[in-house]
Amino acid sequence: MKEENNEEAIQSNTSDEVVLKIEGLSKSYKMFDRKRDRIIETIFPSIQRHKTFQALQDFNLEVKKGEVLGILGKNGAGKSTLLKMITGVVTPTAGTIKANGKISSLLELGTAFNQELTGIENIYQHGQVMGLTNKEIKDKEQEIIDFADIGEHLNQPVKTYSSGMFARLAFACAINVDPDILIVDEVLSVGDMAFQLKCFKKFQQFKEKGKTILFVTHSITDVLRNCTRTIIISSGRKIFDGGVKEGVEKYKKIIVGLDEKHSKEGILTEQQLLKENPNYKEKEDDKESSWKSHFNENPNLINYGNGDAEVIDYGVFDENGNYVSVIENDKKVVLKSKILFKKDVKEPIFTMTVKDFKGLEMAGTNTLIEKIATGNFKKGDIVEVEFKQVINVAPGKYTLSFSCTHFNHKGELEVLNRKYDALLIEVLSIKDTVGLMRIDSDIKIEKVNESVENEKDTKQEK
Repeated sequence: MKEENNEEAIQSNTSDEVVLKIEGLSKSYKMFDRKRDRIIETIFPSIQRHKTFQALQDFNLEVKKGEVLGILGKNGAGKSTLLKMITGVVTPTAGTIKANGKISSLLELGTAFNQELTGIENIYQHGQVMGLTNKEIKDKEQEIIDFADIGEHLNQPVKTYSSGMFARLAFACAINVDPDILIVDEVLSVGDMAFQLKCFKKFQQFKEKGKTILFVTHSITDVLRNCTRTIIISSGRKIFDGGVKEGVEKYKKIIVGLDEKHSKEGILTEQQLLKENPNYKEKEDDKESSWKSHFNENPNLINYGNGDAEVIDYGVFDENGNYVSVIENDKKVVLKSKILFKKDVKEPIFTMTVKDFKGLEMAGTNTLIEKIATGNFKKGDIVEVEFKQVINVAPGKYTLSFSCTHFNHKGELEVLNRKYDALLIEVLSIKDTVGLMRIDSDIKIEKVNESVENEKDTKQEK
């Protein structure tokens, strides 16, 4: 409940005011095969010896005040190029960027630092670069010092710092200038665990204040937890702009090399797949014979893969084989999936995942993690897979996902078929829980000394 209220509060901080508007943005770089080609073209501009690499192409984006925008994309997609142009580090080849408010970047930490100056001197230099007056910097000085927590090193030249100390001070300077727009690029993991906790708490404070945040990360979990909107960049183009859960699912497909065409074509229906099996015999009522017909199946499940196998059935059972749709989080259940192979497959990986309704993966496992050799399967083979365990998540409503993947001869992960958010289930608990998981603890309480008053009373009685 607390998490839902917090999300509602963050959503209410989003206004209709556009604080960042990007139109027709492009960035291209000249690529030379040899150094002398660059020299020749410099001396003789009419002679072109370069190739053009388009890092970003015709990019348009509007971000409203209070939005937390998650930017996803594979390495080399153009994410960092976009952020560098927004912060003014890189000049666009074409297009315009209009920002309304102060921008602070956790993109390239310490770019405004002078290696010869001390830490305290760099605090003031960084603040001046950010447009703050000396009085404003003075007001923030102690907060930055406390946040960085690098002790007496503040009075030493930055060139003597370790990489960790440098990152801590740079992060503290960047995040404590109270910007209107904060740009974060994979830097919330600097320093030790205690410092990382401070970073995430500060990040949460920015969200609660209704600040606009552009958040680049490869962590899907961080996007699901923190963002209110998602875009995906691929080969310098924006290919998705919308809801967080939908964006994350699309990004998962991109990671494993599947595009929309793969997800919509080449996946046959369950009955078509079964009939391809030479051992299949038509039943009078296939719907009644299936496991999933006994459950609350999600009509909007996410179904994709290359079609070499298909997850044709799934269900949840108790230890006696009875169907269960409401799960008690202290009792063992059996999650079953049935897979039909359309091609010969060596050592497939069978998986199951529990997700909340926001798409956050709460728990899951697979045969690779459990170090189970699955063997080889031929076209037409059908296999039943069982996962038997306690699902000790907090009470609530969840989805179950099942899939079949494998590593091809190149060592690349291939998705044969995924049925994401296939079944809708409810988890109950006979006791209260704190947080996302149920933890059953053996608690011991033992008095190790008596109070002074008790000792005096004992003596008086004697």
